[in-house]
Amino acid sequence: MLLSLAIWVPILAGLLVLACGGDRNAPMQRSIALAGALLGFLVTIPLYTGFSLANPGMQFVERLAWIPRFNVYYHLGVDGISMLFILLNSFITPLVVIAGWSAIERRVGQYMSAFLIMSGLLNGVFAALDGMLFYVFFEATLIPMFIIIGVWGGANRVYAALKFFLYTLFGSLLMLVALLYLYNKSGGSFAIMDWWKLPLPLGVQLWLFFGLLFAFAVKVPMWPVHTWLPDAHVEAPTGGSVVLAAIMLKLGAYGFVRFSLPILPDASRELAWMMIALSLIAVVYIGLVALVQTDMKKLIAYSSISHMGFVTLGFFIFNAYGVEGALVQMISHGFVSAAMFLCVGVMYDRMHSRNIADYGGVVNTMPKFAALMMLFAMANCGLPGTSGFVGEFMVIMGAMKAGFWLAFAAATTLVFGAAYTLWMYKRVIFGAIANDHVAALSDLNPRETLVLGALAIAVLFMGVYPLPFTEVMHASVHDLLRHVALPKY
Repeated sequence: MLLSLAIWVPILAGLLVLACGGDRNAPMQRSIALAGALLGFLVTIPLYTGFSLANPGMQFVERLAWIPRFNVYYHLGVDGISMLFILLNSFITPLVVIAGWSAIERRVGQYMSAFLIMSGLLNGVFAALDGMLFYVFFEATLIPMFIIIGVWGGANRVYAALKFFLYTLFGSLLMLVALLYLYNKSGGSFAIMDWWKLPLPLGVQLWLFFGLLFAFAVKVPMWPVHTWLPDAHVEAPTGGSVVLAAIMLKLGAYGFVRFSLPILPDASRELAWMMIALSLIAVVYIGLVALVQTDMKKLIAYSSISHMGFVTLGFFIFNAYGVEGALVQMISHGFVSAAMFLCVGVMYDRMHSRNIADYGGVVNTMPKFAALMMLFAMANCGLPGTSGFVGEFMVIMGAMKAGFWLAFAAATTLVFGAAYTLWMYKRVIFGAIANDHVAALSDLNPRETLVLGALAIAVLFMGVYPLPFTEVMHASVHDLLRHVALPKY
């Protein structure tokens, strides 16, 4: 019942907001949206408090007949891997609602409802244990994000929204073919856990791996199918960028853990060299691309691609440090990228510019903001004591077990991350006041302080005491690695 509540509470709240009419009822719509988002977060907390750490299998399982003729079930459950993402998503949603409180002035109800509905759909992706149910939720998340970018985005919003939609849809169609093959091969079962036991020959696994790879690689996004992301981020409103970076990019990486590694273990080991190479290109090359950006949102977008390269690297070195580090990095990236985009949104709301050159000396007029942004910039660099360090350090330790030069190449992300993040921070925040617009800036209001403060606490807590995050996933990760290590052909 808890997982159904996590999915349907935000969706029903979103529909209720829509039912409230037009912008004349905006105050009521905002209040209902916030109440729905907070309730959506509260119903996910028992998932953590009631979770059995020793059990590597699925917990809180729900199963109802949906389309019995084709053996399609409304089948939900979480393990130590997926549960944390539901909590992360439900934590980010109220912050997005609060962040858009006064920034969005037209079509307020539609804006708020799009985020609430998307929050429920994203929880559905992480909880689905039926292949068809997973696909429905996976595809349905595209619709609210497409609307958010296309309606409330910047000047090139329609181009960015279409590019985002077409890239992700094309990859997903190949995934559908792979899922239907697995359905037929398993004797007409869409149960993902049944697919884990299929004895597939290596040749078939390789074809299926590439079918799934396109869907998941576009979502991560991995190099070279990453080009839609900077466009989507630049044109999306602040809330859209936050959810896109903090949650939606995790769907692709989650797909590798839930589908590619356990269902296709032999193909995963066979093609690990390719996945590691693509991941290292993302870490190094995209890090260099981030260095030359003049738009703050674009810089953070490329930074996201580089950090997600770390995640896929961790998955395909097949040891506990690497996989757990990659999962921790996903959670940390959710906090840090959300905070960085919200920081850009705070400045954009005041000056309507994202260009680094238009700023300078912001610390003189916005000292509270400068202090919080410094914390998030340091976390983006991977500074010890922040959440950004924990996952990256674990992945580098895992890579060291696989080979010194692999770890060395992976560690360059710490250098590049520091270079582009601190370069941006120095240009925007420090120095003399650059112009009259910066001189007129006002510091954070209570609502902005609440949102950034909540993320600051999350970043510091995870950096200083990561055990509550790692102990939950430990049993499930070891079970996954045991499964991947067994030859299936």
